[in-house]
Amino acid sequence: QVQLVESGGGLVQAGGSLRVSCAASGSISSINAMGWYRQAPGNQRELVASISSGGNTNYADSVKARFTISRDNSKNMVFLQMNSLKPEDTAVYYCNADVQRTWYRKSVRYWGQGTQVTVSS
Repeated sequence: QVQLVESGGGLVQAGGSLRVSCAASGSISSINAMGWYRQAPGNQRELVASISSGGNTNYADSVKARFTISRDNSKNMVFLQMNSLKPEDTAVYYCNADVQRTWYRKSVRYWGQGTQVTVSS
């Protein structure tokens, strides 16, 4: 069993910064790619940023140059540093991880419960 738990969400004014974290735990052999998604009311869930096990990153155009994704493999954690926040960034942010589980041959994707990020004007 694998669990992903997000933290660090909250309320911030436009132009401010926020850092969200995600910790993975359970029967983990290794973690491949990790990423952050977000979903606003009435919108589809979208990929915000992702990072490979080797540290290669990619970002949605809307957050490029403002957000930075990073990971700590020794702690099974992934982070998203969000700077110059805009009201359009308001959403529930979800952590995702592609996990090689102990006793399993194939990797499995897991989701966290999400953390609310609200950016006021």
